[in-house]
Amino acid sequence: MKISLNKEYAIRHLGVAALFTGLSLWFLYDAIFVYPNQVADGTHHTTVEFQYSAAAVLAIFAFVVAFRVFLNWRATLAWDDEQMTGTLTCNAPLRFADIDRLDVGKWEPKQILVVHAKDGRRVTLDAWHHVGANELAEKLLAHEPPFAVSSI
Repeated sequence: MKISLNKEYAIRHLGVAALFTGLSLWFLYDAIFVYPNQVADGTHHTTVEFQYSAAAVLAIFAFVVAFRVFLNWRATLAWDDEQMTGTLTCNAPLRFADIDRLDVGKWEPKQILVVHAKDGRRVTLDAWHHVGANELAEKLLAHEPPFAVSSI
C-alpha cells in the first residue's frame, strides 16, 4: 500500500494560493495604473509603496502555500507487512521492528501520528495531507507486539 496526495487538501490550498495571487495582482495593478494617476488631494492615505508592499507579501504567501502543496505531492511512502520506504523515511527502508515509539498526541484531534525510529528518523503521517495515512496508522496502532506510545 502507499499514500497519495489528498485532492481535497490540494484543491483548497491551491485555491488559497490562487486567491493570494489574484489579490497580489490587484495591488500591483493599483500601484502601476491607479494611484500614480490620481490627483493628490490629501484624502488618500494609501501610497504606491504600500500597494507594492502588499503585492509582494501576497505573492510570497501564494508561493509558500503552493510550495507546501508541491512538497506534499512529492512525498512518497509505501509499506508492506515488514517495513515502510519512501521520501518520508529518508529514502531508506524503515522496518517496523526498528520503530522506537509512536507519538499519538495529535491523532484523535488532528489525525497526525509521528513515528519515531530507533535510529532517530521521524515519519509524520498526516491524514489531511495524504490519503492512505489512516490505513498505515491503524496498522501501526494495532501492531503486535505493541509499540511504545507517547502523547507528547
